[in-house]
Amino acid sequence: MKRNLRSSNAAKSSLTKTKQDAAKKKTAKPSTRPPAKRKSAVAAAIPAHSEDSLTRCRWCTSDPEYMTYHDEVWGVPLHDEHTLFEMLILEGAQAGLNWLTILKRRDQYRQAFDNFDPAVVAKYDSAKVSSLLSQDSGIIRNKAKVASAISNATAFLAVQKEFGSFDEYVWRFKPGDSETGEFVHRATSAESVAMSADLKERGFTFVGPTICYAFMQAVGMVNDHEPACYRYSEVASG
Repeated sequence: MKRNLRSSNAAKSSLTKTKQDAAKKKTAKPSTRPPAKRKSAVAAAIPAHSEDSLTRCRWCTSDPEYMTYHDEVWGVPLHDEHTLFEMLILEGAQAGLNWLTILKRRDQYRQAFDNFDPAVVAKYDSAKVSSLLSQDSGIIRNKAKVASAISNATAFLAVQKEFGSFDEYVWRFKPGDSETGEFVHRATSAESVAMSADLKERGFTFVGPTICYAFMQAVGMVNDHEPACYRYSEVASG
């Protein structure tokens, strides 16, 4: 119990330090260059991609799988342990690629990684790794990413043991309500930087600030649907 409290305080301390560093940067002497003009998120929102006449986020293409993911999964608060592990691994697998590439292989990933059961994945041996790297696996055959999934499973189990669940641990990095009111397109945040640093200290890999922020968006720790998107108010209202 004491170890859990110390770890909780360490995570909070990391997040507080990151925010303090960000605050110091804000007090620095402003640039003499004129600020770049930004389009209104509402004005820039795209029209509907399909016959349903619904306005969606600009990144959502007309691909049916992408639309279903956008409409039913992305941004919805997620607390299931296996699915949190799945999203962490898939976001890491996306590095250097686009999300649709991974999304179209999601069923193959689930089959290849035993439905993302971390207790099973953590025990993968060299024979299993060779199988995952074969052409028949259907996943992105990247040795470093496969190795990362296995080591991350071990780290994931350690977090579960320490905090009771990965859900209990990772949602500590959710921004406060006052910090989620203004819509801004971003790739990282103070919270994702702190989350990344803490995960790396615990032995996780492929968990940089950008990957962590994409994870936070996907599992609903932040609502980054554009204000003009029909899902924005639905997700906001719970």
